[in-house]
Amino acid sequence: MTEPLRLTVLICAYTLERWGDIQTAVESVRRQSRPPNEVILVSDHNEELLDRARAAFPDIRCLPNSGPRGLSGARNTGVEAATGDVIAFLDDDAAADANWAAQLLEAYTDAVVLGVGGAVVPAWRAPRPAWFPEEFLWVVGCSYEGQPRTRAEVRNPIGANMSFRRQVFAVAGGFDTSVGRLGKDTAGCEETEFSIRVRRAHPDGRILIEPSAVCRHTVTTDRATRQYFRRRCRGEGRSKAVVSRLARGDSALTAERAYVRQTLPAGVARGLRDLRRGDRTGAARSWAIVEGAALTVSSYVFTRIRLAACERRGW
Repeated sequence: MTEPLRLTVLICAYTLERWGDIQTAVESVRRQSRPPNEVILVSDHNEELLDRARAAFPDIRCLPNSGPRGLSGARNTGVEAATGDVIAFLDDDAAADANWAAQLLEAYTDAVVLGVGGAVVPAWRAPRPAWFPEEFLWVVGCSYEGQPRTRAEVRNPIGANMSFRRQVFAVAGGFDTSVGRLGKDTAGCEETEFSIRVRRAHPDGRILIEPSAVCRHTVTTDRATRQYFRRRCRGEGRSKAVVSRLARGDSALTAERAYVRQTLPAGVARGLRDLRRGDRTGAARSWAIVEGAALTVSSYVFTRIRLAACERRGW
């Protein structure tokens, strides 16, 4: 009889401004129908946060980030300390549903599965803006229109709700600290770059999305604004350019090509249909899709040009 997989849940935190969210995230992990074997919280170079976490959560391991400041460094610290067969990553401002861990682990029954991500549902702190399109929920770190609705193979999961077998880190390495979020900036894509490396190291392996493994990701009032929407789109374009340069191949943009060619045009058309039916906000959603795509693509192109110039100059 096969031994059940051991599970480590890893939460990375960087600021006491999210203390309430951190408490909610930890409590959601404690209430799992399939309790994890280990929970690790990594504080990203914040001594006060680390001290408070150790006092508040005596039942979990609270560690300082031993690597460079930022989410990638914090995640690598947690991975190095983890003892589980599977390491699940939950954002510090996300709360897992009660069956989250069980659903993630159930998807690992096939040995070729290297990683499993779940669905990320927005938990709006303020009313969701009527202009905000489903196709751009990735702006606030959530599952978006165009992603699979049933278990399916994907290039990479969403970082707020993902897991990998611990053994893949020994072969593929950790998260690249030159990519990813630092504090409140709008960078990202470290999970994309890592997933590409994992697949290259394990050509026969699979990374899945399991939509029944749900977490709810807090969307603060400041993120439900046009200003943040635009800033995050530009940040995504820059991050994708860096990942594309690191990956050195077509795999960095395979999902994005299908998204731009199919999902976004369908979203614009749907918004215009809503407008014809009397919903004036449909036009606003269509425009947001066009604007978001333009900002992301232009930022990507500009960053690729800048990176190429730096390479030619030997910087």
